[in-house]
Amino acid sequence: MRIEMSKTITLRRATDDDYAFMRALYGAGRAEEMQHFPMTPEQKEAFLDQQFAAQTEHYAKHYPTARFDIVECDGERAGRLYVDVWPSQIRIVDIALMPEHRNSGLGTSLVKQILEEGRAAEKPVTIHVERYNPALRLYERLGFHAVDTNGIYLLMEWRADQVNTAS
Repeated sequence: MRIEMSKTITLRRATDDDYAFMRALYGAGRAEEMQHFPMTPEQKEAFLDQQFAAQTEHYAKHYPTARFDIVECDGERAGRLYVDVWPSQIRIVDIALMPEHRNSGLGTSLVKQILEEGRAAEKPVTIHVERYNPALRLYERLGFHAVDTNGIYLLMEWRADQVNTAS
């Protein structure tokens, strides 16, 4: 998949060589939260290592057919995009960007590409989002709406027939 932006954005399959990057990306995504835990830096790293390993195992088990892609911006790793295509829907399993790539339009472009994939396949696109995740506003702006709740997570859905084509 190529994204049209002023920079060259590409997706490629994640490999074992990307594990350290993905672990760093996971830590960057939880950096603000971790500031509130009364742990030593070593304890925080051990905790994040364990949590990332658990998340990786969970995704592999529950989304065995997913595309696990690395997002590259001008040849440098910028994030990850995990997408699973099911008979009834397209699920955005996870999307994460390094801090320096957030709020740049990159995430919006990636999600819009998946929405176009859903439109072409005539399938809804779904994603689980934490209620306090700032990206929730992006998903709502793009036409997603909550269809279910599970604790802190909202299951959001986008359907081509329910949004303005200019979204």
